[in-house]
Amino acid sequence: MMLTDEERRALVTYRMQRARETWAETKIIIEDKLWYAAANRMYYSCFYMTSALLISYGLAASTHAGVIRMLGMHFVMTGIVSKELNSFYVHLFEMRQRGDYDDYIQIGSADVLPFVELAEKYMTTLETIINEKMQP
Repeated sequence: MMLTDEERRALVTYRMQRARETWAETKIIIEDKLWYAAANRMYYSCFYMTSALLISYGLAASTHAGVIRMLGMHFVMTGIVSKELNSFYVHLFEMRQRGDYDDYIQIGSADVLPFVELAEKYMTTLETIINEKMQP
């Protein structure tokens, strides 16, 4: 992805905003106890923040699995992002995949609620890394 610094900053800002807005949606959906939708939106809030992280470093991936690989290769293996947060993100991806595409899968409060705090930690951690990288 060949972007000017200005374009890259704008795209990172946009993705971070999408992440925050999607996280706000997630909280409302959780309050309404819509567990499949909550799993989906929780994943996407983290996906948008992860995409912003990759873009801030000039990296890009064309698939969700590619985003996971890039996160692992450039941020987990280098110690910038913890293995715990990476495992959480992979788990969210798998839960979202099952909820969206598999038949007879049950997603309930026990599948979503234990990960709310980790989702907030994930988003905050990545946002901090992005902000440090994007400082002039």
